Amino acid sequence: MGFLKEAPMQKWQIIFVDEHGVQSVEQFDCEQRPSMEQAAQWIRAKLLPVPAELDLNDLEGRTDEPTVKSLKDQHSIQILGISPI
Repeated sequence: MGFLKEAPMQKWQIIFVDEHGVQSVEQFDCEQRPSMEQAAQWIRAKLLPVPAELDLNDLEGRTDEPTVKSLKDQHSIQILGISPI
């Protein structure tokens, strides 16, 4: 009986402009290319851990990509791109 080797998780870099207008890069592991919403959730959890715990139910269902919108409108953080490393 053989063992299946799991493929290592792909590393992704998320390029964004922070609230000070400085371009930054964060790296995350994910099997597939993350969506803009998933990337925004990772960035929010990393940079804004307390707001990341808050519920966005006011925006969910009414707005596409509520975390992307919240980061941009409330914190001036904008994701510029997602690319594999």
